This record gives sequence, C-alpha cells and structure tokens, in this order.
Amino acid sequence: MGRSKKIIVIGGSAAGPKAAARARRLDENAEITIIQKGKYLSMASCGYPYYVGGVFDDRNQLISTPAGVIRDPNFFSNAKAIKVYNETEAIDIDRKNKKVICVNHKDNSEFELQYDSLIIATGSLPRIPQLTGKDLAGITTLQSMEDADFLRKIRDDKKIKKAVVIGGGLIGIETCEALQLAGIQITVIEQESQILMFLDPELAKLMENHIRAKAANVITNNAVVEFLGENGKLTAVKLKNGIELPCELAVVAIGVIPNTKLAEKAGLTIGSARGIAVNEFLQTSDENIYACGDCIEIPNLLTGIKNNAPYGDLANLEGRVAGGNALFGNVRKFPGTIHTCICKVFDYSAGSTGMSEYKAKKMGFDVESVVIAGLDKPGFMKGKLLITKVTADKKTGRLIGLQCVGAGDVSKQIAQAAIAIMGKLTISDLVNADLPYAPPFTLAIDNFVACCHTLENKINGLFKGISSYEVNEKVIKREPVFFLDVRSPQEFEEMRLGIGETLIPLGALRKRLNELPEDKNKEIIVYCKISLRGYEAARIIQAHGWTNVKVMEGGIMAWPFYREK
Repeated sequence: MGRSKKIIVIGGSAAGPKAAARARRLDENAEITIIQKGKYLSMASCGYPYYVGGVFDDRNQLISTPAGVIRDPNFFSNAKAIKVYNETEAIDIDRKNKKVICVNHKDNSEFELQYDSLIIATGSLPRIPQLTGKDLAGITTLQSMEDADFLRKIRDDKKIKKAVVIGGGLIGIETCEALQLAGIQITVIEQESQILMFLDPELAKLMENHIRAKAANVITNNAVVEFLGENGKLTAVKLKNGIELPCELAVVAIGVIPNTKLAEKAGLTIGSARGIAVNEFLQTSDENIYACGDCIEIPNLLTGIKNNAPYGDLANLEGRVAGGNALFGNVRKFPGTIHTCICKVFDYSAGSTGMSEYKAKKMGFDVESVVIAGLDKPGFMKGKLLITKVTADKKTGRLIGLQCVGAGDVSKQIAQAAIAIMGKLTISDLVNADLPYAPPFTLAIDNFVACCHTLENKINGLFKGISSYEVNEKVIKREPVFFLDVRSPQEFEEMRLGIGETLIPLGALRKRLNELPEDKNKEIIVYCKISLRGYEAARIIQAHGWTNVKVMEGGIMAWPFYREK
C-alpha cells in the first residue's frame, strides 16, 4: 500500500475548508492540513449583516454546523481527521521542495510543512480608499468576524446616531439595512449613477426608492474624498461636491480584491483580472498547486472573459472541485460563472443572473429586453409584486440575463433563469416551460414564463415596448406624445402619473377610438397598472390603423419617477 498523500490547504474561510472536507470524504487515509491566518474557521461571512442587524443573536451560528457544533480546530480534528493550524500564517511556498513555511502568531514560532498537493484559498481583501483620515476610529469594513462583532456592539450599545455606508453594492446595501434597523440614521454613498450595478437603471431606481421609503438616504454620482475627525474619532465625511456629512461611523463597502500576495511571492501566474490564474481544473501554473475561492479568476460563461467572482456559493463549489483534483489529478472541471446574485433590501429583494441589458450591449451583444410587472402568486393567496427584466440574444433567442426586484419570491425567478442560461435555452424553449403550479406557490403562468411570452411577442413584432426611462425622457423634453392610461376611473383617482395622460378604460376603448389622435402616425404610449391591459389596448389600437403605438413596460408599478399621486 502506497504512502498517504499529503494535502495542505492555505485558507480557512469558505473554499479552503470545503476543499479539505471534500478531500477527506474521497480519501480516508490522506494527510490533510488547513492553515488559517485568523482565529475563526469556516465562517458564514454572508451572514454577517444579519447578525449585525439582529436577525439572530448567537454569533456562534456563524461558525457552527447545522447541528450546532462550532467548527473549530477540535471539530475538524475529531469529525474530519483534518489538522488545523489557526492563528497561523503561511508566509512562503517552497515550490521546488514542496514545502509551506508558516508562522504561528500565538508564539511567533516558525515551522515547515511538506505537501504533495497544495490548495491556495487565501480569499479576498477589502478595498480601502487611501484618503486623509482613513485611520480614524469609527471607520470599518464588514469583511471579518471581528468587523461583525464591532458593528453588532454598536447596534447593541445604541449610542451612535448617524452613519454612512460607502458603496451601494450587495454588502453596502445589506449593511445599510442592518444599521437602519438598529435605529441609526444611514446615508449610502455611491460614486456611480446608481446602486446595485448588477441591475439595469430602471430596476436599480426602484430599489433606491424603496430604501428611501425606509428612511435611509441614498446619494449617487458622488464619493467620499476625506474622513474628518476630532481627537482621533470620525465626525464627518467630505464628499466630492464639497458637502460634509456628520457621522460617527463609516462602513467601507466598495468591493474586494483577490488576495494573491502569497501566490505572487511563490511565482505563480496572476491573470489579467488580478486573480490567481487557474485552468478549468482549478490548477495553477504549478501542476502541484490548485487554487479556489475569491483569490482566483474564472471565465464568464457568456463572454469567455476571465473575471473575479467573489461569491460564497462559488467558493464552496470551487473548493469541492479543487479538493478532488488535488487528490486524484484533473478529474473534475469547474466551468466558470454567470454571476448569479441576490440580496435582501428591507421588504424587497433584488437579484440578477447572466448579463444586464447595459452590460450585454457594452460587450457587443445584439439583444432584446423587456420589463414586466406582476404578482408571484394569485392575489387571493396574498401574492406580492415582482418587477422582472429579461434579456435575450436577438439572433439566437438564447436567454442571457434576467433581473428581478420586488416583495415577491425573487429567488425563484433568478434560480429558474440561472438554470436556463447555464443550459443555453432560448426564449422559444422557455415559453412552454413545464414548471410546478399551485396557487399557494405561483401563478398558472409563472412570472418567469410570462416574461418569456412578452419577450417573444416583442421579438416577433406583436409588442412594441418602451422603458419607463425612455418615457420619462419624453416627458422631460415635452415631446408631442399621446399618453393613454387604460385603467378604471377608480384606479386613476387612487394613483396616477400626472404626465398629461388621457384616461380611457380598456372596456370602453373600442367605443371611444374617436378620442385618439386623428393622425394615425402620431406616437401613442399606452399603459395600465402592470401594462397587461396596456398590451391588449395597443393591439386594439393597432388593429384600427394607428401605426406608432408603444406599451410602457411594467406599467405604473414599474415607474420609478415622481408621480402625481
């Protein structure tokens, strides 16, 4: 019987422990070691905002198994026969002699470990703006257990009144909610023109409106240029436009960068996206070294371009592949990512998979997109609103992106679309998708399938849509458009846009066609609450000779701008 294989894993957050556990399940006799710089292991870092926000109070749940056992060195030793050196840093890799040089930070002792296969899972580092005042007390990230403890204490102490969150991405928005729920007055500052850059602007604006409705402020197209303080403590941030915002806390959430320091020192190839370069087997430029998690770069499955994808689920999937390949050679591939993500934002969720319309066009794709609004299940089952945007390649019809926001079941819509994109399905494939249906769970025609129906109609010329952003531009420019609202008078009185629209209920439209413009080439934009009636009205109007009829996609429910009432 041959010598047991020695596998060393550097990194103990998500990808590393997953790789080690997978290797153990595949080979009971392998010698497996994890080296972790920090104190904690296998942390549920995506749960940090919810611990900070008080969704749960036991911090050990962030580092425990589903059965409630803390994942510490003793757990890995007893349950998995994996040796763990925590609070220990791998400072060098001797590739020639297959050794890792380590420093134990508990006693500053140095030692070496031999490996047959090495897995690097050093994760990512938070981006920190190099600004005046960056070392003031009260400035933090939300990257570590220590950060989560710091912010949770602030929540529990209830002494801080004002805070800013720098960055309007996933972590920034989740942190905004956590702190706002603690009674802290929050301002989110985003240097781009919108928050949640994985969304197209019309959906991002809806999310921004929802955050504002929850008493948190959002500032876009601006940036922090200086931290101001007194006696070593943060008192305000200065913005690019000169405004100073008083605050006692600033959470920096402007993204992460791959932690490649050790890999670079060892001479491993670093890719164009600044992550460790790996092949489809997650093998680095050294055949005996694999890498996984936030520290690597992987291909986008739609564009083929290498990119960073620092998501917790991908880290675990990559760890599983790396753990098996480190044992048996290159037997399992990791294909890449389509960038599927989701976040909770107060009473709404926001999710995306594949490419947004903006990103697709920027990458040179010729696409068609559509926005629809609707409930996730019947009204009599207390269905909740979803606003969904689906994007497909015009030539092939292949689905390449879906975004969804709202109070309904966003996760299901994103999951369905993600599988369709991974499977390279077309809109024609999806219009008859056989999905589970019962009123407690969904509509008879699921929101995702309804999106595909609408996009198919648009591609085939039956539906000519126009986005809320385009409509708003026409309103601002005072273009000579005939706006037609086809809801009921009662609905009109309860809520309306106030953009100079004419109200003609759908049921009365055929009898009141004489109220439409005499010029049958004049632009008519029609809508209702979600524009389902708007589409039916457009078909009626077109059938009677009007040639320039458009439907405002998503209707009033997807309108993100000011309205009269």
